[in-house]
Amino acid sequence: MPTTHLNPMGTKEFIELEQTYGAHNYRPLDVVIERGEGAWVFDVEGKRYLDCLAAYSAVNQGHCHPKLLETLTEQARKVTLTSRAFRNAQLPLLYKELHDLTGMDMSLPMNSGAEAVETAVKAARKWGYTKKGIPEGQAEIIVCEGNFHGRTISVVSFSTEGQYKNGFGPFTPGFRVIPFGDAQALRAAITLNTCGFLLEPIQGEAGIIIPPDGFLGEAADICRENRVLFMADEIQSGLGRTGKMLACMHENVQPDVLIIGKALAGGFYPVSAVLGSKEILGVFQPGDHGSTFGGNPLACALARTALRILVDEKLVERSAELGAYFLEKLQTLRSPAILEIRGRGLWIAIELNRDARPYCEALKEAGILSKETHDTIIRIAPPLVIERDEIDWAFDRIAKVLG
Repeated sequence: MPTTHLNPMGTKEFIELEQTYGAHNYRPLDVVIERGEGAWVFDVEGKRYLDCLAAYSAVNQGHCHPKLLETLTEQARKVTLTSRAFRNAQLPLLYKELHDLTGMDMSLPMNSGAEAVETAVKAARKWGYTKKGIPEGQAEIIVCEGNFHGRTISVVSFSTEGQYKNGFGPFTPGFRVIPFGDAQALRAAITLNTCGFLLEPIQGEAGIIIPPDGFLGEAADICRENRVLFMADEIQSGLGRTGKMLACMHENVQPDVLIIGKALAGGFYPVSAVLGSKEILGVFQPGDHGSTFGGNPLACALARTALRILVDEKLVERSAELGAYFLEKLQTLRSPAILEIRGRGLWIAIELNRDARPYCEALKEAGILSKETHDTIIRIAPPLVIERDEIDWAFDRIAKVLG
């Protein structure tokens, strides 16, 4: 482990600067991270923490993976941004590799996950008008209660979380909400104007909510019967997090539209993509949609390496094996505070019957970084490079905090 260079400023000073000059749209734990390596991060005073959030699954490959660092520096010396006004030598290779990995015909690269969701919504609507014959301006997309697909105006328009919407209206119309995991509600909500069904195969921000067995397959069948696009937002659940390359693969479902991001560049860069058939993504003509940074050569080079790491280092298989091991250990915990412990792969929720924030703060003091969601749920989602003995180390500390 390299020697840590201690920052002349301490935690207190950094927090004061942030509180003074930064917008207060987050409530982070009071740890100031200076560097990371593998599954670990180090604060400005040199204390080491096991990262059990992995930047909401953006660093599945671990912090500062050496192959990604090598790709970053190598490509940055060549060219970083050309815009899509010109072609670059990395983008076609990424297109082909995404096709080979997922079986999807085509892809459209963007930057953030929310941009990719917006892109998917635009594609579904245009497909509805040009291919399905929905009257202009009447296309509807069905979504699920408890969804989290980003923070843009259109996306929060169909959120069921009050705080995400409060003070941000007027909202974008054209969305219907059904209970997550309810196939009959999906069937009942479909009309002649329905162009898509957008969902997370496992809901992340809602608290690692896993639908009933068979729901994804039944929902995909219902969509196919009614000529509705099955649109899977795998920005958090995809790329190995749940023990499969994509969470839809747990039920052998091939979505019509696939949205990926976060771990697509291993935390080095914001990279996202929408994948689909030629019929769906083929609705876009030059000038219909775009992004100055989307598909830039630096982003594409990093994405190609990030995907290769997942495969070459068998991180998907590690997630399945070590996730089952971690979950089994956690489910032995006995505490009056615990309601349920659930998960799939290295994506685990500890649901409490009380405020989870004090427990996350106590875990931080014990050397584990995690984060509460929906007030009462602790998420456990370490980088997929975590080792079995590191899981044992974490479990001992989690047991003391929750016990």
